[in-house]
This record gives sequence, structure tokens and C-alpha cells, in this order.
Amino acid sequence: MSETTAPLPSAGSAASAGSRTPTAGRRRARIALRGLEVLLALFYGIASALPKLVAHPSAAEGFDKLGWGDAGMYAIGALELAGAIALLIPALRSVAAVSLGALMVGAFIVTIAAFDGDNAATPLILLAPLGLIAWARRDSVKDLARLVRRTP
Repeated sequence: MSETTAPLPSAGSAASAGSRTPTAGRRRARIALRGLEVLLALFYGIASALPKLVAHPSAAEGFDKLGWGDAGMYAIGALELAGAIALLIPALRSVAAVSLGALMVGAFIVTIAAFDGDNAATPLILLAPLGLIAWARRDSVKDLARLVRRTP
């Protein structure tokens, strides 16, 4: 056998290596990313937006302290719900992650300024998975642009 040729792997070794192929790894990464998107959508839709949209006392208290009242509470709740729904729509995932990230930056600033940093870590923690989704789904912005240009 010459030095430039390598022996071909046997069928048995190819089958055992099949689970470690780049395609299988990418598939697992896509599934994990989709799971993260669904998890965040559930969090933003149920745990974050819903209390604001039903004017739960725990949500209303904070907005009253800010002086934003019910209008601010409903607006933020609607933005969070829209972001949660958009995380589940393939063409909107990246835009939704960036938008929710911007909302979390605002939440962090308000928490530091008005609430002396109580629970300030929560919006910061949420920025990491949102940033991951925005980066991993950045190609979906092209799909969105194509959809927008198709309008008559």
C-alpha cells in the first residue's frame, strides 16, 4: 500500500461512527435550539406577559411604583407576548430574539434605576439564550426580507 492511500473503513466501523457525523451533530443542535425557543416562548408568554395582561397585583405594583400605570404594564405585556409568539415563527425567530433582548436590556436598566437592583440578574440571564437564538437564526432575517418584498 502506498503512503498516499489510506485503508477504507469497514462497514461496521462506519455504522458506529454514524452517530457522530456532522449531520447528526447539527440535527441535535437544531433540536436543542428549537427546544430553547419553545421554552423561552413559554416563559415570556405565560410567566412574564400573562401576569401583566391580566393585571395581576404582583405586576401592577411594580408599574405603579414606576409611575407607568396600567398602560405601561399592558404595553410591556403585549410586547412580551408578541415576542413569545414570534419566537415560534421560523421567519421571525431572530428578530424576536433581538427584540426581546432589547426589552431585557431596558428591564435591567429600570431594575437598577428604580428598584435598587432587586432581581436585576433575571433580564441579564435571559440575554444569553436570546443572543444565542439571534445569532443561530440570523439567516431567518433573509427569509423575512424575501417575504416582505413579495407583498403586492
